[in-house]
Amino acid sequence: MDIVDPWREDDGWEFTPEKDGCTPDTVNGCAYLRDVYVAADPEYTGRVTVPVLWDREYETIVNNESIEIMRMFATEFSDYGSDRRDMYPGGYRDEIDRIIDSIYDSINNGVYRAGFAESQAAYDEAVTTVFGALDHWDGVLADQRYLTGDRLTLADVRLFPTLIRFDECYHTAFKCNRQYLHQYENLWPYLRDLYQTLGFAETVRMEHIKDDGYYQGELTPIGPQLDYGQPHDRDNLPTADGQRVRQA
Repeated sequence: MDIVDPWREDDGWEFTPEKDGCTPDTVNGCAYLRDVYVAADPEYTGRVTVPVLWDREYETIVNNESIEIMRMFATEFSDYGSDRRDMYPGGYRDEIDRIIDSIYDSINNGVYRAGFAESQAAYDEAVTTVFGALDHWDGVLADQRYLTGDRLTLADVRLFPTLIRFDECYHTAFKCNRQYLHQYENLWPYLRDLYQTLGFAETVRMEHIKDDGYYQGELTPIGPQLDYGQPHDRDNLPTADGQRVRQA
């Protein structure tokens, strides 16, 4: 996996291996992600976005939509991963997809509709939708460990990036400030539970998210100072397959 620089200048996503947490383009040796798109299609003139799934054999971009890549990893790549957790089990997929669609519209994309609203009415509607959905899932998670019940799935993975960024970024930068996520009785320990599950914390680079991402070129708020490693006390809720949790 190669990681671009979260700080974007006029030339867009850039590979800056000299920066902590960033890497070079180890496949094509490109300086900018736009060059990767052109390598896949010399006539490409569309948007250059992350993530990108690149096929080394066919030397082209397979996909650049996050949820589609997640589903591909969970189905077509299961024989290649070192972790055998089934995140998209048969018999659960319709429910997982329903939840993914619901949280994307209301939460994942909802915070952006609030942050980029061009009118008070649009902002009010977006923020109301975001917190209505957070309230709903806070209630659901009072009685079950994960979004679909007792099993960790792609739905939880889909929600995690928005939750981990919420108090640090969306609350202030996008004016989603009715309350902090850490003030929720169940969502806050649920987020800590996910963070402490093997594979989650390794994806979080808060300095990339906060300093170079949502507050790029601006003064970066100091707080809040959150401890994602504190005990979450959700172990008493049942799980389907004994997910391994790394306790703080």
